[in-house]
Amino acid sequence: MTRFALTVVRHGETRLNKEKIIQGQGIDEPLSETGFKQAAAAGIFLKDVKFTHVFSSDLTRTKQTVHGILEKSKFCKDMTVKYDSRLRERKYGAAEGRPLSELRAMAKAAGEECPAFTPPGGETLDQLKRRGKDFFEFLCQLILKEADQNEQFSQEAPSSCLESSLAEIFPLGKNCASTFNSDSGTPGLAASVLVVSHGAYIRSLLDYFLTDLKCSFPATLSRSELTSVSPNTGMTVFILNFEKGGKGRPTAQCVCVNLQGHLAGVNKTP
Repeated sequence: MTRFALTVVRHGETRLNKEKIIQGQGIDEPLSETGFKQAAAAGIFLKDVKFTHVFSSDLTRTKQTVHGILEKSKFCKDMTVKYDSRLRERKYGAAEGRPLSELRAMAKAAGEECPAFTPPGGETLDQLKRRGKDFFEFLCQLILKEADQNEQFSQEAPSSCLESSLAEIFPLGKNCASTFNSDSGTPGLAASVLVVSHGAYIRSLLDYFLTDLKCSFPATLSRSELTSVSPNTGMTVFILNFEKGGKGRPTAQCVCVNLQGHLAGVNKTP
């Protein structure tokens, strides 16, 4: 069995987020002052987590957020971030640079509703989901390949330190190998991956995990919580399990969705 953790964080706030202007891919807005504070708060919250891989969308707001997170890290300060265009926000075409209210009006005029409506030149929800699936499958293959190589060249089992550093701040509960008896056969995490992306993209990824991977979610979560857009720097954590050989889809367990406790006090205006 190969297990890895996936921590997904939305970027910090931009001025256009606050003004409810659609950014998508074409409006590459930097973080606002509040956004930088949110990224720093996320970094402080995650400072003791040992990540083995860090990926980010290649847009400015995500680049600045991942930098703000790693800057506070005890273990990952000097890690190389892999920027991947597959992690970009949904493309909104003609609606980019326009108020959210205009997007809703465009959808209503077409007899549709957001988010299912696709503006002219925009990306459909299916296209967005396929992009997320493509990245996730690439990530799984990378982790499995590295785990296989480590197994061949090292007799040591995966370390429990990756998992224990996550368990310090996230409610891993029964998903945590360290809660099992030592003879349970559940290995430690082979990898712990940080991904920084965007609101609509993360919501689409959650839908893929829910509908395609049949991911188990905390029983306390409502359907509306699963379909709502993450707050800026909200955190969602998954544990993925591959049976021996890594064939087929992994079993996925969601630890938390859009966690935002680290933002207490950050978003308050004086």
